[in-house]
Amino acid sequence: MSPSTEPFPGSAVAPVAQLRLKGVPLGLVQAVLFDKDGTMSHSEPKLLALAEARILACLSQVGSGHRARLRDLLESAYGVRAGRIDPAGITAVASRMHNLIATATAFAQVGLGWPEALNRSEILFDSIDAAAGSEPASAPTTKGLAPLLLALDRAGVVLGVISNDQTHGIKHFLAAHGLEKHIRGIWSADHLPAKPNPLAVHHFCAQLGVDPGACALIGDADSDLAMAVAAGIPHALGYTAGWATKPKLAGGHLLIDHWSELTVQATDPANHA
Repeated sequence: MSPSTEPFPGSAVAPVAQLRLKGVPLGLVQAVLFDKDGTMSHSEPKLLALAEARILACLSQVGSGHRARLRDLLESAYGVRAGRIDPAGITAVASRMHNLIATATAFAQVGLGWPEALNRSEILFDSIDAAAGSEPASAPTTKGLAPLLLALDRAGVVLGVISNDQTHGIKHFLAAHGLEKHIRGIWSADHLPAKPNPLAVHHFCAQLGVDPGACALIGDADSDLAMAVAAGIPHALGYTAGWATKPKLAGGHLLIDHWSELTVQATDPANHA
C-alpha cells in the first residue's frame, strides 16, 4: 500500500455502529483503527528476544572494558528490564529506524565515531533480521481479538491497522492468524508521515474513506492516544493487557483490560440518511 499524499477529502461512509465499553455507549463510529504491537499482538516475547539478540551482537563489537557500560546503555534505550519489555520503551513503540539510531547513539557513547557507530548498527540489524528469516514465527494475538474483529466487521465498521512495524510485518501477522479478511487498510512505518504524527491518521482516514471525527483508535501507548486526540479522533482508547508490565497511560482516556469489554451494535442506516 502506498502512502496517501492528498488532503483528507471527507467521508464516504456513514456512521454504522454503536461502540460500548463495559456496557456504556461511546458513540457511533465509521471505523476503528488499531495499533499492532501490544494491542493486537502479544509481541513481548518476540520483541524481548529481538532486543537481547541486538544487545549480544553489539557487545561483540567492543572491547571487554566497554561492555558493561554498553549493555546498560542499550538495555535502558531498548526498555529491557528484568526480563521484560517496558511498554513505553523504544523496542515496544518505536520504528526499526528509531531503534537503529538509538543503538548507534549507544555505540557513540562508548567511543565510536558516528559514521562507524551508524555503520555497525546497520550491519548488525541487517544480520539479525537475516538470521531470523524472511517470515519468522508470528506473535500470538491478544486474547479475544479475533471475535471482536469479526463482530466489528459484521457490523459494517471499517477496520485499519496503524503501526510502527513495517508493512510486511503487519501483513505477516494478520495472515498468520487469518485476520487480513477483516482489515481494510494498513498504515505502517513505510508510510509517511508515520506514527505518532497526527497527519498519519488524517492520511490513513483519507485512504480508508472515513472521517477522523467518526473513528475510534485503540493503542497501548501514550503516543498513540495523544496522536489520536491531536488528529480529532473522539474515541482514543487505551489497551492494557498486551504486556507483562501493565502500561501506565495518561489520565483522561478510557481503558480496555480485555477485548470482551468492547462490544458493537450495528445501527439502522435509515436513521442517518
